[in-house]
Amino acid sequence: MKLFRRAILAAVLAFGCVSAASAQPVDINVHFSDPSLHIGQDLTLKQGDVAREAVVIAGDATIDGTIDRDLVVVLGQVQVSSTAVIGGSLIVIGGNVKVAEGAKVNEDIFVIGGYDAAVSFAPGGGHIVIGTSGLGSGLRGLVPWLMGGLLLARPIVPSLWWVWTVAAVFFFINLILNLLFDTPIRASTATLRATPLSTFMTGLLVMLLAGPVCVLLAVSVIGVAVVPFFLCALLIGTLLGKIAFARWIGMSMIHQDDPADRRQSLRSFLIGSAVMCIAYMIPIIGFVTWAMAGVFGLGAATMAFGSAYRREHPKKPKPPKPAAPVADVPPMTGVPPVAAATMMADEPVAEPPLAMASVEPVIVAEPDPAADPAQTGTLRSLLSLPRGPFMDRLGAFVLDFILIVIVAQALDLDRGFDGPLGRLGLLLAVVYHVGFWTWKQTTVGGIICNLRVVRTDGEPLQFGEALVRGLTGIFSLAVAGIGFLWILRDPERQAWHDRVAGTYVVKVPRSYPI
Repeated sequence: MKLFRRAILAAVLAFGCVSAASAQPVDINVHFSDPSLHIGQDLTLKQGDVAREAVVIAGDATIDGTIDRDLVVVLGQVQVSSTAVIGGSLIVIGGNVKVAEGAKVNEDIFVIGGYDAAVSFAPGGGHIVIGTSGLGSGLRGLVPWLMGGLLLARPIVPSLWWVWTVAAVFFFINLILNLLFDTPIRASTATLRATPLSTFMTGLLVMLLAGPVCVLLAVSVIGVAVVPFFLCALLIGTLLGKIAFARWIGMSMIHQDDPADRRQSLRSFLIGSAVMCIAYMIPIIGFVTWAMAGVFGLGAATMAFGSAYRREHPKKPKPPKPAAPVADVPPMTGVPPVAAATMMADEPVAEPPLAMASVEPVIVAEPDPAADPAQTGTLRSLLSLPRGPFMDRLGAFVLDFILIVIVAQALDLDRGFDGPLGRLGLLLAVVYHVGFWTWKQTTVGGIICNLRVVRTDGEPLQFGEALVRGLTGIFSLAVAGIGFLWILRDPERQAWHDRVAGTYVVKVPRSYPI
């Protein structure tokens, strides 16, 4: 375990230093514990020289002297001679190691790459080697891309031939997918053109929820089998969405008259791909373009899939409201049939006979719109009520938050986090909301503010929908409250967790039963 911890710390240190360095070689001497840190430069320790500790990143190390503690080399070659003494561990990630006979390593050896040591050599501790010399040389070849690509925040380094080979392979795959899946890509492109902001927010939400959804599926026995299919669906959606993103850029530059024309769609894809390739070579803009393409693409694919699903499974039409009963008109007694027909046809109607004058008219009472739905002859659907305003929902949230904080402090559950709610307090908040939504379709704050939660089909919430709504509500607030503020621009005043769980929040009359 000690060896693995050191290897992991070495990898984290390496990539952290690489992300903070520039494209030029750097030689840094850190004086906290007097180690030697070399980034982009080689380390040569001659015979008789002594170093306390050494870390080499994207450089080679030749050791003839003594290192009191550990030697860590990332993406580099290591030569340990017969006079070398390493008092700690030798850790090499992404490189090749050659150890001569007579060299000493007092603790562990951990190598990801190639390893060549004398037959009589044996370290003082553990001995773990993963890979071959070919793996070490291949990982070593990533150094120019790390220095000229990753550090400059661009995926494509123009001077590296193998980068262009990888880019050509991805372009060929996208071209094949563009030809094979024209209909779903066209739908995703139409979504990008119609609602770009909603597409971006949807993609961001899906990315945030992907991890928690996998965890929830893995918790159940049946859900474990669903996780691979879910991840494959995300991968396919991202690939097709990026192609739609390229089409969107292409048709934005050169107008496409017919979205269904395959030739024009291919032209838009080629133009968009060329623009994205050029952007990938520009520092900082390259990674920004790559990230935006992923978010927009995933959001467009998700929204297009949702639209297609709704077309195949439309909602059931609402049953028509029953018509008001019409009172039966009593028959005209004492009037001959011919005279009665004449009276019905002539205008104006003549005075009724004395027998009809004695009949009192029947008055049908109209239903009161403000009456209690539970007390009317036909229950009025909650979906017909107005959506809950933002300020009312915010007020209900504040009231519920105050109540949860009071209960958490009373039960001593507000420990573990720096905020007002601890780990158990957060669990209490989820249990409180899910329980009340399942039981009363609202919370205490919702009762005070006259709010109710209802499914989009008008049915009351079940435990499953309430649990999904509660868990996704955490992420609606975690991303700076954007998911909750989404109510301000949504036509149905739905937050992110409302859209995921398929719910509305409606404003009920004050007389609505609790």
